Amino acid sequence: MALLFNDGRPVVRLRAFRAIDDPKTCERFIEGHAHVLTAIGVKKVTSSKNDWMYNPASFVLIVESLDGDKVYGGVRIHVSGGSEPLPIEQATGAMDAKILDLVYDYAQQGTGEGCGLWNSREIAGYGIGSIFLTRAGAAISTQVGIKSLFALCAPYTVKLAESVGYRIDTSVGNNGTFYYPKLDLLATVMIMRNLDTLTEADQENKEAILSLRNNSNIVRIETLRNKEIEIHYQIDIPNLNQWDLNEIIKNLKHTSLDHKPDDRNLNIL
Repeated sequence: MALLFNDGRPVVRLRAFRAIDDPKTCERFIEGHAHVLTAIGVKKVTSSKNDWMYNPASFVLIVESLDGDKVYGGVRIHVSGGSEPLPIEQATGAMDAKILDLVYDYAQQGTGEGCGLWNSREIAGYGIGSIFLTRAGAAISTQVGIKSLFALCAPYTVKLAESVGYRIDTSVGNNGTFYYPKLDLLATVMIMRNLDTLTEADQENKEAILSLRNNSNIVRIETLRNKEIEIHYQIDIPNLNQWDLNEIIKNLKHTSLDHKPDDRNLNIL
């Protein structure tokens, strides 16, 4: 189905699910994300590997056509303690092992990472690949039960992440920054520490996230820079009765320098 419009506004569905519950949509996510990465000259990055499809602690937010045939963007929430380290650990652990300690400390109370954020050119400029998926990721994290979220942000997304409640962590890398996924691209380590209360988010984003938590299946007309989009939110995560964060936390393994992620996964030349 081609992109639908209603009164001049694009119409999409924003849906949440656990990765292992919907492999076909995961494959569409992978294909769309890979296309976007190739367009900016990145052949492959750690977080674009496909192992997350089989990770029981991986959750997905997908933006798609109403019939589910076409994917326009997405983001993933990975919970620490799953079948693989967080992407941020895989990406930067060999450059600074302190990130491994940092994640482990937060993981004792339940932590995760927002990663793989992307949108297609068809929907560019409407906020899908920036604010609306970022808000939805923060909204569903309380369903999952985690208390904090990591993110590895490109320079142009740092201010947006701060507006939602993320803060730069200067204890790792070069005051919080790494060259990733290649030497001419900079990435910043950020953490949202108050997922439940959103005390560090600005008022507009705090109200929007809390509204989604209170009504997770709703049709909203969203506006960014005078451009409107109709989003059909369906962000109640199915099958959460089969999810146990405490069991995931019990599975935590502290990655040490002796067991750091393979450098070949970093794609740093």
